[in-house]
Amino acid sequence: MGLEAEPLAVPHPYWPRDLDIRHYVPNDRPTWHSLSFLFCVSAVLLMLTWLATGWPGWKGAPMSPWRRLVLCWFFICGFIHCVIEGWFSLYHGDIPGDQSFLSQLWKEYAKGDSRYVIEDNFTVCMETITAWAWGPLSLWTVLAFLQCQPHRYVLQLVVSLGQLYGDVLYFFTEYREGFAHSEMWHPLYFWFYFIFMNALWIVVPSLLLLDAWAHLSATQGVLDSFKAKRQ
Repeated sequence: MGLEAEPLAVPHPYWPRDLDIRHYVPNDRPTWHSLSFLFCVSAVLLMLTWLATGWPGWKGAPMSPWRRLVLCWFFICGFIHCVIEGWFSLYHGDIPGDQSFLSQLWKEYAKGDSRYVIEDNFTVCMETITAWAWGPLSLWTVLAFLQCQPHRYVLQLVVSLGQLYGDVLYFFTEYREGFAHSEMWHPLYFWFYFIFMNALWIVVPSLLLLDAWAHLSATQGVLDSFKAKRQ
């Protein structure tokens, strides 16, 4: 009985060009479908969260526009982490040959970072932690602020630190490999997909870390002053 032949590799749009991606099937949706889905859903979630955070029935004082934008950020993060990155965490091995919408979304993004179609160990581990830790915690952070829970700034600090740490490692590991998994300087794939879309999780969590630090430090200062007066 003869051995079953290995499937031949097919041409693909990923870098480096000599990547051997078995079972790869090109997307049958245009690029604008994937981008429209991501940004339209994000815009709808932002609008709904903005409206929800302005409802006067929530516990505590009315929120400032800054705080409402922060909750919009965490809610969108919850969606991206749980749904989009959760899909990658579960089906990373099937994505190159799968034609479901989220798999095609990842195959499109992989034009800026081909680690997402080769089951790269770091990427799989990092996205799994992001999906199942930072995703639910992002949603909990939104709820904690709406209900004025005392640990809300602790959640903001933990989630933001986790996002920042994962993103720094994401960039640094690719830097160590000489940016081999993207077409260097390409305006869409390198600068927008790889740099801009990931740099958001450097800039925003850094600001939120400073914000949480300031609030927690102020609270600890009040507590220390109160204890000193009692003594």
